[in-house]
Amino acid sequence: MDQNNKTSADFILLGLFPGSRRRDLLIVLVLLIYSLAFAGNSVLMVLIWLDPRLHTPRYFLLSQLSIIDLAYVTSTVPKTATDHFRGKKSISYAACATQMFFSLTLGLAECTLLTLMAYDRYLAICHPLRYAVLMSPKVCVRVAAAAWTGALAALVHTAYPMSFPICGSREIHHYFCEMPAILRMSCADTSVYETVKFVSTLVFLLVPFALILVSYVLICLAVLRKSSRRGRSKALATCSSHLAVVSLYFGQAIFIYMTPGSSHTPEQDQVGAALGTVVTPMLNLLTYSLRNKEVVGALKRRLGRWCGWETSLSPQRVPQRRCVFKTESTRAQLRS
Repeated sequence: MDQNNKTSADFILLGLFPGSRRRDLLIVLVLLIYSLAFAGNSVLMVLIWLDPRLHTPRYFLLSQLSIIDLAYVTSTVPKTATDHFRGKKSISYAACATQMFFSLTLGLAECTLLTLMAYDRYLAICHPLRYAVLMSPKVCVRVAAAAWTGALAALVHTAYPMSFPICGSREIHHYFCEMPAILRMSCADTSVYETVKFVSTLVFLLVPFALILVSYVLICLAVLRKSSRRGRSKALATCSSHLAVVSLYFGQAIFIYMTPGSSHTPEQDQVGAALGTVVTPMLNLLTYSLRNKEVVGALKRRLGRWCGWETSLSPQRVPQRRCVFKTESTRAQLRS
């Protein structure tokens, strides 16, 4: 054990795919995805906060999803990258438990929020006349708060695995402290806890996923009955992209938490975890925001207040547009 891992109570995180020959490239790729997800979700939250046209239940829930995604990806990636480049592998017992608690809390919150967002779209399309009542501002705040009630379950599923005795090596074959990786090191009988975990995943994974599928099926049926051919194609494309991202997120969670740990390798667990904690936050941004005309329109309006577009000719005599940020005097002239 090296000098960075000299405390016997510490765990040793082996990092992202420790057996890979291209770990540096993988870490750089993960950092790139993290940067895009962090910057994009931050911009989206600011847009929703600043633009009155986005002060609707749909975008309120979307802002909550951005908060969760920001916290989710930040709870793992910065430490993973820092430890890799510093050559440090140890993580204290308290830090490991804290990381596990937050990853579980944020994961459960995302499951709940994705379900509520699907329900919101179902009400908006299938029951538009009742939408304003069923999704009032007060209701939105309550459902957003309900997404965080999974913290109680996360606390239970952190305390129990961390209390099991560990025999032999304290090496965690993962890039963060995830519950199945901790259970794999335990030498106690965990069969009772495995049953509790299975029941919990039924409630927090399968039930929300089933509700989301039902919501989108009802949305598709309503659209097929009412819309034109062009409208149907657009709605089906939107629903399919949403379902693809949702299926990816729930699929990796079901694979990791509902199947026996002996049925998959640590490397497969890492692939699943990376899809959920790194890739999904970026895909959520692309699917729910950048393909949304209202969000893109809000971004253009905000840029238009600070940016003036000037057209010039390139050396090849091709017109080019460039953004020139407006000064206070320029904005005063435009207002006058």
